[in-house]
Amino acid sequence: MSLPKIDLPIQEIKLPSTGKKIKFRPFTVKEEKILLVAQEIEEPDAELMAARQVINNCLINMDISKLAVFDLEYLLLILRAKSVDNLMKFAITDPDTGEAVNLEVDIDTVELMRTKGHSRRVKINEEWTLFLKYPTIDEFIEITKMDSNDPLVNYFIMVSCLESLNSESGEVHKFKDYKREEIDKFMDDMTGDVLKGVQNFFDTMPKLRHVLKYDDKEGKEKTFVLEGMRSFFE
Repeated sequence: MSLPKIDLPIQEIKLPSTGKKIKFRPFTVKEEKILLVAQEIEEPDAELMAARQVINNCLINMDISKLAVFDLEYLLLILRAKSVDNLMKFAITDPDTGEAVNLEVDIDTVELMRTKGHSRRVKINEEWTLFLKYPTIDEFIEITKMDSNDPLVNYFIMVSCLESLNSESGEVHKFKDYKREEIDKFMDDMTGDVLKGVQNFFDTMPKLRHVLKYDDKEGKEKTFVLEGMRSFFE
């Protein structure tokens, strides 16, 4: 006789990017093993791929390949709180004194930081507007594999987030329908103001961020910032 399969509770949560409700189950020993193995490897892309696999396992009837990175960061945080413990303890090294400092964060208090005025639209002129999309986890994994000193990294990120070109008359061009050479030629004609607008999209994009305060051994108040997926699961 085989062992019975234990049913896991199904819960709902809203995606930060769209407000859409999705269903998930808590992660199990299987998912914890995936994260632990990735942490032992200590490579950013391995950790990201592990996070992707864990979230994909736990979401119900949901394709995560199109989700924004900050959606996945938020979901992984919620899964940890629901599946393991909402209190996360870790140690850091104070940059001034060199001492080890033990910190604790209540995951339930961590929120997705949103910047007022953030927009996915970048106006080119009176006729045309660029619409941008948030980078997905797969695109983010590809970015981590690239040489950070490569001057084309930022361009790759920018092009990967181009969604459509829309006119005031209703004409729409989806960038996924065009070859890379055509997109490169189009982007070569963009002005500095357009590129600033694209950069502002990235600078103000929602992110998982939490500030912790502590006193060093000399009694001086310090702050430590947790930001992004890796910060919360090291």
